[in-house]
Amino acid sequence: MSALTYATAQLLRVLPRASIGRAMGRLADHSWSPAVGRAVVGLYSKAYDVKFDECVRTEGWQSFDDFFTRDLASGARPIDPDPRVVVSPADGRVESMGRVDGRRFRVKRADYAVEDLIGDATDAARYEGGGGCVVYLSPRDYHRVHSPVSGHITLVRSLPGDYFPVNSIGMRHVKNLFARNRRVAIVIDTPELGRVTVVMVVAMIVGRITLGCVDGHDVPLGEHRFDDAPRPIARGEELGMFHLGSTAVVFLEPKALEKWCAGEGPILYGQPLARAASAHARVGNGVARQGGRV
Repeated sequence: MSALTYATAQLLRVLPRASIGRAMGRLADHSWSPAVGRAVVGLYSKAYDVKFDECVRTEGWQSFDDFFTRDLASGARPIDPDPRVVVSPADGRVESMGRVDGRRFRVKRADYAVEDLIGDATDAARYEGGGGCVVYLSPRDYHRVHSPVSGHITLVRSLPGDYFPVNSIGMRHVKNLFARNRRVAIVIDTPELGRVTVVMVVAMIVGRITLGCVDGHDVPLGEHRFDDAPRPIARGEELGMFHLGSTAVVFLEPKALEKWCAGEGPILYGQPLARAASAHARVGNGVARQGGRV
């Protein structure tokens, strides 16, 4: 560990992270002039090597948030056609995947309690013997999150938390990082694979999270239940988006995880993440249009 990395970690502990996040969120929402927009997008794209060849638009964004949450062109991300496959919910990098053992799973060198991440002990028990996978979205990535399976959204838990960075510095120096940060857990029930939970975890300088199934500028804290009218969701359909940030964690029950199809490294949404056992091959394979909402 370098002296600079250590000093950066200590500085992050004393910064007013939530206030910085709110301020940056307001700034990202602020409308800019065409000239300012071109300058900011040009500098950002050069710094992070952002590519636009797959985007719906290549210019004309009205604010930084409009640019950051840019949509992809139809067909840019083919969804794996194998009905046994659980697909990646996001573009990014697979940082870790592993079995849930004792209701805990390992991310790099840290053990996480599933209950802490999803916000419910009873639900956590479902994933014993199953698996958890972390997909990190870097500043250059497409920042919309999609459903890894077909099913129905029955519950959303919006959980309070901090705003530590989720980069290598945060993962190394902040204990229980993903469970300490603010996060939104989206529960998807399927007829064949049981319950799948996608946890969207925010980071420092993250303004907010929005979902297609919950109204609001940000997902209000608390539980949002859809017991009377579960929201249908197709594999590959958009769940929501990060307005600056961050990381998606996917939890699978044992019957949904015969083996992992991806290793640590780059992945695109729609590509295979895990494969279910053949006995559970009759998974719904409906796919909504690119960027579709619930």
